[in-house]
Amino acid sequence: MDISALQKARYGYQPKLPASLAQKPGDIALQLGAPTESVADQGELRGLFKHTYGKPIATFGKGANDKTGRVLSVGVILSGGQAPGGHNVIAGLYDGIKKGNAASTLYGFLGGPSGLVDNKTLTFTDTIINAYRNTGGFDIIGSGRTKIETPEQFASALETAKKLKLDAVVIIGGDDSNTNAALLAEYFEDQKAGIQVIGCPKTIDGDLKNEYIEASFGFDTAVKTYSELIGNIGRDANSAKKYWHFIKLMGRSASHIALECALQTQPNICLISEEVEAKALSLGQIVDQICTAVSRRADKGNNFGVVLIPEGLVEFIPEMRNLIAELNDIMARDAGEFTAAGSFLLKIEWLGKKLSPASAAVLKSLPTEIAEQFLMDRDPHGNVQVSRIETEKLLIGMVEKRLAVLKQAGTYKGKFSGLGHFFGYEGRCAFPSNFDADYCYSLGFGAFVLIASGLTGYLSSVRNLTAPASDWIAGGVPLTMMMNMEQRHGSKKPVIRKALVELDGGPFKAFEKNRDTWAVETCFLFPGAIQYYGPAEVCDLTTRTLVLEKKR
Repeated sequence: MDISALQKARYGYQPKLPASLAQKPGDIALQLGAPTESVADQGELRGLFKHTYGKPIATFGKGANDKTGRVLSVGVILSGGQAPGGHNVIAGLYDGIKKGNAASTLYGFLGGPSGLVDNKTLTFTDTIINAYRNTGGFDIIGSGRTKIETPEQFASALETAKKLKLDAVVIIGGDDSNTNAALLAEYFEDQKAGIQVIGCPKTIDGDLKNEYIEASFGFDTAVKTYSELIGNIGRDANSAKKYWHFIKLMGRSASHIALECALQTQPNICLISEEVEAKALSLGQIVDQICTAVSRRADKGNNFGVVLIPEGLVEFIPEMRNLIAELNDIMARDAGEFTAAGSFLLKIEWLGKKLSPASAAVLKSLPTEIAEQFLMDRDPHGNVQVSRIETEKLLIGMVEKRLAVLKQAGTYKGKFSGLGHFFGYEGRCAFPSNFDADYCYSLGFGAFVLIASGLTGYLSSVRNLTAPASDWIAGGVPLTMMMNMEQRHGSKKPVIRKALVELDGGPFKAFEKNRDTWAVETCFLFPGAIQYYGPAEVCDLTTRTLVLEKKR
């Protein structure tokens, strides 16, 4: 098989481990703290998780651990969207169980959680693992978005685990996947199956974090990848001096990616969904903000710029959020009638009778191509596919119209030409940065120690991440500790609470302090490509978000 020079070189990279995990497995002691509580809804969650609620925080230190040498049989699942570093989580887990006892076995469930339900596996070997060390993607076993939620699925998962004589299952995923891990851990305990469940925090969106999970893996690499591209576009814009680039970035439920990329590249405008929601800004007000910056730059002779837009922005704008919610309900309830309505124009007419007057007016005001995107097939959960709504093009069109009015009034004398971009999949499978390679390997190795120590219902944790890797603190966090109850599909369900951008937090405050200057002046930064070789201050650099959060 042909491989690139970089891929070949990355195979040889040895990820750094925290000092507590770099010892012989038998010298890694487990230390347990006080019992924990969930972030909210303690009574309800205690009742739902009778066997796994309230477990203590776990940390690793130096001491004797006679459990790490036993033979283990473990299965691992990659769940949800890809994130750089997933292969290293598996490599760390594999190396850990083999160092504990060479006779241990690691199975990979193919295609995500469905692999556990349907008993589709791959048995890992040195040859397989070595071909994927420090590489991006989830192609080693593939991923999937199947949720294990029906009684039949839980029973099938247990049957598979028993057939393989598993001691534990490791689920590598985001907040939804790890909510599923918590439910699976509780089910196995209720069935007295003796099968442990451990999670690992994955998502480039950066919305799975708290005091003990300082970052979800993949975020570091993704934002560095996007920031390189944004920096390149900023330099091109400053060279050509004739385009406004509107760049949509992944991040449906939170704006961590957009905010971090803004801190790394200093665009003229960066919209933060959480701020839009907090201030209840309308689409018109957002357009006016952009037009003000465009006009002020034009007064200086700068008819170019860069605008960053979070993927989920439309769901945070009040009138758009209401429209989406009504459309989701109508299209779920009256799917047959909607399909039978016929052409796009007839569907709009039909919806006009079903929607509230305000939402009907918003839908009719949208450009045809954007309105069509609001009516596309829903995702498996019945929600609009926000990533397919070209918010960047919507804003370009509305800004053009508004500037034309201002020009006619004589208050705008510049030239505006907008170009749209969407940076999403480009960042999900990049070669992991040294930070993500180290962090993910540590998460996987830590998952092994949690399993060997007999714990279940935990998320592998590595913190103190702004320090050198040797000083990182490894351990585990009870999954129930991060949970609350939320309304989902008509009923309250336990879920891990998403971490949104905090408007009083260090990262947003740093952005807020500088954005008025960036809006008018050309202050672009050019981060360049991810560096894998060289001084630690360049190659092991973590995100500005993490640094600013640790300064609080």
